[in-house]
Parts: sequence; C-alpha cells; structure tokens
Amino acid sequence: MRKIVFYGAISLDGFLADEQDNLQWLFDTDLAGVSTYEAFDKDVDTVVMGRVTYEETKKILGDENLFPGKEKIIFSRTEKEELEEGRYVSGDTVTILEELQKQAGDSIWIVGGGGLFTELVMADMIDEFWIQIAPVLLGKGKRLFEEGKYRKRLEFVETTQMGELTELHFRKITANKSNTR
Repeated sequence: MRKIVFYGAISLDGFLADEQDNLQWLFDTDLAGVSTYEAFDKDVDTVVMGRVTYEETKKILGDENLFPGKEKIIFSRTEKEELEEGRYVSGDTVTILEELQKQAGDSIWIVGGGGLFTELVMADMIDEFWIQIAPVLLGKGKRLFEEGKYRKRLEFVETTQMGELTELHFRKITANKSNTR
C-alpha cells in the first residue's frame, strides 16, 4: 500500500498561509544550503492539495509547471473542469485517498489544505510528516493543525536546517513499535 506523506512549510506560529491565503511569505524565506526536497521528491508520484492551495501556488509560479511529472489531484467543491496538469475531485477525502493508496505507485504527497490535512490526520492516514518551520510570524491565517480529534504520538526521525527553515521529520508509530514501548 502506498504511503501518504505531508511535506510543507508553516510559519513559526503554525500557519500554512496568511488570512488572504497568500504564500508569498514562504517564497521570501532564504532556503540556501541543505535541502531534503530532492530526495523526498524522488519517492513521490502523486500530489494532493486543496483548490485554494493550487490556485495560490499557481499565482506565484505563473507559467511554470507545478510539480512536473507528477499526477496532481486537486480537491474542490466548486471546480469540475479538466486541467492540463491534473484533475479536480470532490467527495469524501478519506475514501478518495484510500482508493489512491490501493493503486500502484510511489508515495502520495499531501501538499496543502488545512481541512484536507486535518481529515487525513484524524483518520490516521498520514504516514510521515516533514514540516519546515519558517522564522515568520503571521498572527492570523490558515493553520496546518486545525482543531480535531486526533491526539497521537509520533516517532521522531530527524531535524534538518535548510537555510532559514528548520525541518522536523516524524513518522507514524506502527502497531508493532507502540506495543514494544
């Protein structure tokens, strides 16, 4: 079964985007030096995100191809048309991701969408978390971890410094590991 992973950045105060869904604060962050992205990217062939995350990222990238060579699944309650670089889906997030997991392929990357992410965390479907923390305070916006019923302990893997970002890598504790503790 394919892994579901989250790889993304948040502000120091826990926001994915500001109040206007803007992500420019992230693109203004110095990312010089070590990066885990290239190694992470090699193990991913499907990218999943919400419509707002997709639209905001496209605004910043302009004509540049978003996640080239990867299948793009965009959750939307309103959009239905076909995309050149992906497809819109709607429906139960957990059911759709369970079906994707059964298909042949590499890891499934949850890029963004706080609500989408929260549903998957509550269903205990995120296998690994790579969270980069930027030295930015936004004060308000869209949180990565929305309120929900998902109290869990994760296994620490490593910390990596990437320019101004500090990356925390965790993975879900499997039943075998939690039984031995």
